[in-house]
Amino acid sequence: MGSILDTYYITILNHYKKTLGKQSLTIALLYINFLELSIVLALAAFLMGFASQMKMQLMSSTKFWVLLTIIALFVIAKNWMRYNGKKRMMLNAKSRRTDTSIYLLWILPIGCLAIASILLQVQ
Repeated sequence: MGSILDTYYITILNHYKKTLGKQSLTIALLYINFLELSIVLALAAFLMGFASQMKMQLMSSTKFWVLLTIIALFVIAKNWMRYNGKKRMMLNAKSRRTDTSIYLLWILPIGCLAIASILLQVQ
């Protein structure tokens, strides 16, 4: 999963670097955080909905949201450390230019959020 996210990060970075320069670093980091957090939310909503349908009381709703917040903070810190400095330069040097649509890349996290909102209503 890391290599797919790395590819998406570099694609967003290179797309916006042409027009925005240094601000593309911030946009790419915000995008990868948004994408990864939406995937985590969709998986968490699926597991919560699954446990609810199976009548398993694993954790309360409050504990679920606290755990999800802690995971979100961890993901943001991980991405911030991962895509700063040498790692970003190495990924950019090793990356192959792909023809991935920028619109598709922005639809991915929105689709994950839509799936998560549908799954959160299952309860």
